[in-house]
Amino acid sequence: MPRASHRAPRGRPSTARAVAVLVLVAVAALIPLLGPSAALNGTGEAEAPGTPGITFLRTVVFAALCVQLGELYAIRLARRVPGAPLEREPRSWAACAACAGIVATLGLASVVATGNLVPHQLSDMDIGGLYQTRDGRLALLEVNAFIVALLCSRSRRPSTAALPLAAVIVAEALRAHPPTEDTPLVGSGLTLIHLTCGVLWAGGLLHVLRTLRLWRRSAPREGGALLGLYARVAAFLLAAITVTGVCSTLRRMPPGTVLDQLTDTAYGRTLLAKLLLVVAVAVMALLARVRLRKAADPVSAYAPARGEVIALGLVVVVSALLTALPLPIRW
Repeated sequence: MPRASHRAPRGRPSTARAVAVLVLVAVAALIPLLGPSAALNGTGEAEAPGTPGITFLRTVVFAALCVQLGELYAIRLARRVPGAPLEREPRSWAACAACAGIVATLGLASVVATGNLVPHQLSDMDIGGLYQTRDGRLALLEVNAFIVALLCSRSRRPSTAALPLAAVIVAEALRAHPPTEDTPLVGSGLTLIHLTCGVLWAGGLLHVLRTLRLWRRSAPREGGALLGLYARVAAFLLAAITVTGVCSTLRRMPPGTVLDQLTDTAYGRTLLAKLLLVVAVAVMALLARVRLRKAADPVSAYAPARGEVIALGLVVVVSALLTALPLPIRW
């Protein structure tokens, strides 16, 4: 029986799409540049040296994780779709993302080697000292992990890159909670789950949409099935992100001070901005799921899902800013 034809959704004019992309890139670039001073304005907190640069580098690290792990995750989902044209896959971005991760982690390691200051020349850095401090060893671990991930992405079994990428996430979770903190292992565990779920949510959706765009003419039913399969798992990822995010917030902001610190501290203001973005993402995700369930053409869910992944990109940038700001004081 011949397959019913489905008309692919009409895209916006290329000029409008290009302008929209440029605007979003400009907004994403302005967050690391202007975000720290805007968040710290009027709080009485001091800005650490190089905060905009560190925010940018951590944005690149998080984005590299999203692209690589999301690609591996979406490929596994696609293999579970009956009749999926697996021979037609989007071009892999893993190698480029790994290279970006290497450059970004080298930049962060140089900051650690300078005593968490911005290096102005090579003599400012104590490279050998990286092996003598916890933060230095974690920074080197991230650099080496991205190098191994690059080699894996170029090998016959690119899925093996998941292991070094998992090491980067573990290193980030440990770095965010030094031993001087109360119950650091609990905090690291929460961050590990939060970051892993966030990376799979954002990166997985990006690759699913790239695949759906490739399949929407030749295999629209399979594309809709892939998006539906992703949506079911994404609901659990969102639940895990919400629970771990709330728990992490309460660890750093006692319940009685949360409302005040959300407006009076740079960390709280940025956290509030991230929360609003996540709510917007959840609304767009719900709209995409409703279209996926009720529309005659499942590919019609592509447009709201694309808005979801764009908003998730902004969440990644704001999350990077959050790691560079001073932690709130436990009142």
